[in-house]
Amino acid sequence: MAADLFRSDSVFRGLVDQASAEAGEDLERLCLRGPEKKLCRTTFLQPLLVAVSLGYLRHLTERGLAAGVVLGHSLGEISALAASGVVTPADAIRIAARRGALMDRVAAQVEGGMMAVTMPDREQTLSLVDGVTVANDNAPKQIVLSGTLRDLEAVAARIAAERAGRCHRLAVAGPWHSPYLAEARREFAQWVEPLPFGAPKTTLILNATGEAETDPAAIKRHVTDTLAGPVRWRSCMDSLRRLAPDTLLEIGPGRILAGLARANGFDDRTRVLNVNNLRGVDRIFETPAV
Repeated sequence: MAADLFRSDSVFRGLVDQASAEAGEDLERLCLRGPEKKLCRTTFLQPLLVAVSLGYLRHLTERGLAAGVVLGHSLGEISALAASGVVTPADAIRIAARRGALMDRVAAQVEGGMMAVTMPDREQTLSLVDGVTVANDNAPKQIVLSGTLRDLEAVAARIAAERAGRCHRLAVAGPWHSPYLAEARREFAQWVEPLPFGAPKTTLILNATGEAETDPAAIKRHVTDTLAGPVRWRSCMDSLRRLAPDTLLEIGPGRILAGLARANGFDDRTRVLNVNNLRGVDRIFETPAV
């Protein structure tokens, strides 16, 4: 991940150096050499992922690309705050580092996780999820549940018995976006209160509401609440679709959001492109009419 940025981008290295100072770990070494188990700890991974996403974004914006709307899924919302001008890139790293550290502490206190569910009948599946939280409402036929491993296993068994969907455990360390994060949300709210948030310079759609927001105080409140509340990605996609974009760019490691865009009704009339390396940046500008 981000090996090309480490080789060639001093601005990106500066963000990673800051993230390393915040996390108390050499994140460049951890990213490039592992071990992967340590890298996957939220206290290290979250500020690093924000740095990577903002690193590739800068290469796009410096070549003249300007977004009409920005949004991010879960941690990606922190990158979206910087992309829209609500916070500086440096403050985005600080936010991600504090958020990751608080989540890491929760992971050490509860044996929890998350489970994706792909479902043919939404209402039938939702009737079987007692004891866990719908953490991500990702698409009409996909949700992500959050809770203790024991409760997730029980729900998976009920869904299998009723043939109500396919379940897949996610490689995450804790029960994110659930009431288990209530104390982390309270501490984060106190920490983030003095941090300056500005009005977005680009339309910003938020996870907590699925709607665009312009008020800095409301943005700060919603970003805080989402730490222990659901990601309403399906609603975000509904709001985005109403804006009728002709091109969607997924910036950062992975291709999950591109698939979710298609699952939420973006058909072939909308181009969906990925930027997860510098060659991907070049491809954007080789693609007509972006």
